[in-house]
Amino acid sequence: MSVRTGRTALIAVVMASVGVTAFVTPAAADGTTGGHHRHRGTQQAIEAAVRDGVPGVVAQARDRDGTWNGTAGVADLRTGRERLPQDRYRVGSITKTFVATVVLQLEAEGRLGIDDTVEQWLPGVVRGHGHDGRRITLRQLLNHTSGIYNYTDDPGFQKKVFGGFLQHRYDTWTPRQLVGLAMEHEPDFAPGASWHYSNTNFILAGMVVEKVTGRSYGSEIERRILRPLSLRATSVPGTDARMPRPSGRAYSKLSEDPKARIHDVTELNPSAAWAAGEMVSDSADLQRFYRALLKGRLLPRQQLREMTTTVEVDPQRPGNGYGLGLMRLKTSCGKDVWGHGGGIHGSSSEALMTRDTSHSLALNFNGDWSGDAWAVVEAEFCG
Repeated sequence: MSVRTGRTALIAVVMASVGVTAFVTPAAADGTTGGHHRHRGTQQAIEAAVRDGVPGVVAQARDRDGTWNGTAGVADLRTGRERLPQDRYRVGSITKTFVATVVLQLEAEGRLGIDDTVEQWLPGVVRGHGHDGRRITLRQLLNHTSGIYNYTDDPGFQKKVFGGFLQHRYDTWTPRQLVGLAMEHEPDFAPGASWHYSNTNFILAGMVVEKVTGRSYGSEIERRILRPLSLRATSVPGTDARMPRPSGRAYSKLSEDPKARIHDVTELNPSAAWAAGEMVSDSADLQRFYRALLKGRLLPRQQLREMTTTVEVDPQRPGNGYGLGLMRLKTSCGKDVWGHGGGIHGSSSEALMTRDTSHSLALNFNGDWSGDAWAVVEAEFCG
């Protein structure tokens, strides 16, 4: 889910927005090892984001030299508390990779087929204004080739959830409500005819998980991923508006006007994002998750091959592709990195790593109106 009007998760990954007080945590304090000079450019990039207006940035990288932590700015504008490497934050659309992993696990268990139609599992749900779940497969949900309208583009939703955030931050949304918003619009294209990022796809994927298992999609993520990998900083909050500790604050201008007032948007009911973007994590857990995923610890070889088979997302960027809840992005130095990005009110995040998992990065901006997260990615992987 993205806060900015009309902004897709591809942009959130490639060009995301995410007095400067920056530091690199010493090895004695956090267990990091040598080679910190290799991340000097990354530190400079997160400091640049703070100069551009982001209240605070936290980043963690892992490579052959060990673990590096860098921060800039503050976690709390009121108290001046600095960001901490262990801070938890809302990860937005990074949630999608977790959901896709569960769907593919269910396929590996023979409980569904990735080319089953949406109609088989959710009869009558995807109907209206040209939408037809009988012609859309689960694969097309997960790689955004379904053509289903993106519910977060609905003007009424935007007016309430973005423009009216302060009045509606604690509202609860059901998955059927969110899909219903999409069904009030025509699809973007015929199923399989093109690519367009749509949060509705992953609301439906979460609903399919619940239909197949008889349990909440969040409990399936916890049972299948979080507990086996000991991802103790990661959670699926449901309707809980609070942030777990440790965490800083999250800030938004709730407007495209650069002169607009900054609001504290830390507390919110994330049901408006649900399976498209409600999760909370930290930088260490995100890297641990993607490393386990790409190493084949969570999926059999066949399902991992399906997840990493990408479709083109932009003819102008031939190196970039979208798999099943997973992105492949090409850096300026020719390296491919895999993962996802995500944005939700007051929080912009990235989690990316090389395919061999030898080099990874996770970061968070605690503001959603400025900064260049891709510059941080470029600095880390190409610096």
